[in-house]
Amino acid sequence: MAMDRHDKEKEMASVLLSSLYADVISPPQIRDGFVMLLESADDLAVDILDAVDILALFVSRAVVDEILPPAFITRAKKTLPESSKGYQVLQTAEKSYLSAPHHAELLERRWGGSTHVTVEEMKKKIADLLREYVESGDTFEACRCIRELGVSFFHHEVVKRALVLAMEIQTAEPFMLKLLKEAAEEGLISSSQMVKGFARLAESLDDLALDIPSAKTLFQSIVPKAISQGWLDASFMKSSCTDGEAQNEDKKLDQYKKEIVTIIHEYFLSDDIPELIRSLEDLGLPEYNPIFLKKLITLAMDRKNREKEMASVLLSALHIEIFSTEDIANGFVMLLESAEDTALDILDASNELALFLARAVIDDVLVPLNLEEITSKLPPNCSGSETVRMARSLITARHAGERLLRCWGGGTGWAVEDAKDKIMKLLEEYESGGVVAEACQCIRDLGMPFFNHEVVKKALVMAMEKKNDRMLDLLQVCFNEGLITINQMTKGFTRVKDGLDDLALDFPNAKDKFSFYTEYAQKKGWLLPSFGSSATEALPTAAAS
Repeated sequence: MAMDRHDKEKEMASVLLSSLYADVISPPQIRDGFVMLLESADDLAVDILDAVDILALFVSRAVVDEILPPAFITRAKKTLPESSKGYQVLQTAEKSYLSAPHHAELLERRWGGSTHVTVEEMKKKIADLLREYVESGDTFEACRCIRELGVSFFHHEVVKRALVLAMEIQTAEPFMLKLLKEAAEEGLISSSQMVKGFARLAESLDDLALDIPSAKTLFQSIVPKAISQGWLDASFMKSSCTDGEAQNEDKKLDQYKKEIVTIIHEYFLSDDIPELIRSLEDLGLPEYNPIFLKKLITLAMDRKNREKEMASVLLSALHIEIFSTEDIANGFVMLLESAEDTALDILDASNELALFLARAVIDDVLVPLNLEEITSKLPPNCSGSETVRMARSLITARHAGERLLRCWGGGTGWAVEDAKDKIMKLLEEYESGGVVAEACQCIRDLGMPFFNHEVVKKALVMAMEKKNDRMLDLLQVCFNEGLITINQMTKGFTRVKDGLDDLALDFPNAKDKFSFYTEYAQKKGWLLPSFGSSATEALPTAAAS
C-alpha cells in the first residue's frame, strides 16, 4: 500500500516496520514478508510505476535500519530466477543503494524522513552517553541520561550499543552489564526492549565479527550471564537460534515425537515399564520429558480405562526412575494449555485431565503445591485453570485416595495398595524362617519392578523393628540377581531416610541403625554415589556415633 502512495507514507511504513521488529513481528517473519514481496514483484510492477526501484529502496532501508541482515540479499538471490523482477530488486538494492558512499544517511533521507533524522541524532546521543559512562563508571547518572532521552520505545538501541561497546573494549564489559542489569531492575529498560536489543545484535553478529573477531564467543558468554542474573528473558535462547539450528531442532523434535508414539503404543501392548524406561534412556533427550508426558496422556485419553490406568502407573515409575517433578509439572502445563484443542477430539477431556492430575497427587508424583505452580503458569480464566480447580476438589473429597486409585475402574493403581500388603506378608514369612529363593520369587511374582523400593523400605523398617539384620541378606540376593535395581534400592533408602524422625518415635535407635544399614549398603554397592552426601547431611548424630 505504501509503494502506491507518496514519500510520506513510504517513510512511515519503514519507521513502523522498525518499531514492530522483534516486539510484534519476529525477525524470521520480517524476512518472510520481504521474500513474499520479492516473489510478487512481477505482479506489483504491472500496477505500480517504478516498483522495482521502490522495493529496492524498502529492502535497502530495512538493511540500514537493521531489521534485515545484510546477508539477506545474497540468500534471497539464490531462491529467485535471474530473469525475475524480484532478482532485479535485489541487484538494484545491492549495487545502486547499499554500495553508494554515505548510503545509510542517503537512504534515511530519501523519502524526506524528518523522523529518521531524529533517530540518527538519538543514536549519537546514546553512543555519547555510553562512552561517558565507561569513563565515569557512574551508573546512576547513566540511567538518568537514558531516562531523559524520553524514548522508551528505542531503548533496544541502548542495549545493542552497550553490548557492542562491551565487545569492543574489554574493560567496558563489566560496566555495561552492570548498567543493563540496573536499568532492567529499575524498569527503565523493559523486558521486550532488552530482548529486542539482544536480537538485533544476534542478527548482525556475522558483520560485527569482521571488526571484532571474537564477537560471537563474547556474545555467547554474555547471554547466559544476563539470563542467570534475571535481566534477560530466558525465551531469548530459543529465539536466538539461527535458522539452520531452528530447523535442526524442529527435525529432532519431530523425530522424537514419532519415536515416543511407537514406544507408548508398545507399552500399551506389553505393559513392560522397564523396557519403556530403557527405550527413553536410549533416546537420550531428557529435555523433552514434558513432551513425552503430554503425548502419553493425550494418547491414553483417547483409549480405554486400561490404558489410562497404565499411563498413571507409568508416571509413578518415571518419577522414581528418570523424570523430575518439574518435568511432570511442565508436561501437565503443556496439556492444560492445549486443553481446548484436545477437547475438540476427545469427549470429556477436561474431566479426564483433572483425574490424571488428581491421581498424580495421590500417587505422590506431584504435591498439592505443584497444582498452584501449574495454575500460575496458565492464562487466567482459561479452561486449563478450571481443570486444575476440579483436580483440587477431587483430592479434597472424602475417601479421595481410594476413589482415585480406582478412578479408571481399578486395575494396577489399586494393585499398588494390594502390593503393599503382599510385600508385608512375604517379608514377615521370610523373617520368621522363610527361604530367600521363595521370597525372591514372591517379589518377582508381584510383577511391579517399578515398586520394588517399597520392598527395600519395608525390609529396612522391619529390620529395625525386629532387631534382626537378616533382611540385609535378602536385599543382597535381590540386588545380585538384578531383581532390585540400584535406582530402586536408592529410592527405598531415601524413603526411610525421609521418615527417620517419625520412625525414631517408635524405635529410639532408628538413626543409628539406619546409619549402619547405609554404610553396609554403600560397601556392597547398592546405592547411587549421590546418596552418600545427602545421607550424611541428614544424619549428623548417627554419623558421629
